[in-house]
Amino acid sequence: MLGIERRQLIMDKIQQEKKVYVSELSQLFQVTEETVRRDLEKLEGENFLRRSYGGAVLNEQKASEDLSFLKRSTINSEDKEYIARKARELISDGDTIMVDSSTTCLALLQQLKEHKNITIITNSIRLAYDFAAAPFRIISTGGNLRPNSLALTGAATCNALERYCADIALISCKGLHQQFGVMESNEDESVVKQVMLQQAKKSLLLLDHSKFDKTAFVKTCDLQDIDTLVTDQQPDAQWQKLLVQKLVTLIC
Repeated sequence: MLGIERRQLIMDKIQQEKKVYVSELSQLFQVTEETVRRDLEKLEGENFLRRSYGGAVLNEQKASEDLSFLKRSTINSEDKEYIARKARELISDGDTIMVDSSTTCLALLQQLKEHKNITIITNSIRLAYDFAAAPFRIISTGGNLRPNSLALTGAATCNALERYCADIALISCKGLHQQFGVMESNEDESVVKQVMLQQAKKSLLLLDHSKFDKTAFVKTCDLQDIDTLVTDQQPDAQWQKLLVQKLVTLIC
């Protein structure tokens, strides 16, 4: 097993159990305890966990970082507008788009009002409200409301999404990591995004430069599950090389 795979499994385990032990991980993966300690050290460097005597605990502060919609809408707003203008060219008249509850995706929809025959399928009640008078056909999923993000989640939401096939899944995220992929701050919304990606022909990830090399509570998908990444600044050479390897089109 590769180190990257082992560390992902450690992440999965600590998210579920909140704490892991070096001796147990050593037996589970059939590696030395020193190898496990190096894995934990690396994950601690990413601010995902805190090492403790004999093991490690989940970094609760990092994992629970789930800012409200209003707070998120004020962060890097100019960068989001830039990303929206870039992504606008990727949307065609007549497209059916599944859209998550992110403020970056909301910014893009502001740019699409001149497009014709656009259908929006979304779990965001804020989006449905803000664009009630826009020339879009809007389909709301229904589901359980998360007041913090104004997002609908749960089985009803996922079941509604699975009824449709979309041209594009339009999502953002809380963090993008070279090892762990696309990450989200809460599991409920992460699952909704997974279904959106599954039901769409193409996937479009919008995120500003601050999200690179960041982890969050839960993994949404691997980097190679994204077709196009739109951001506001050119990432470093290592990121550019990785995106080419993963067949992800970069637009910035």
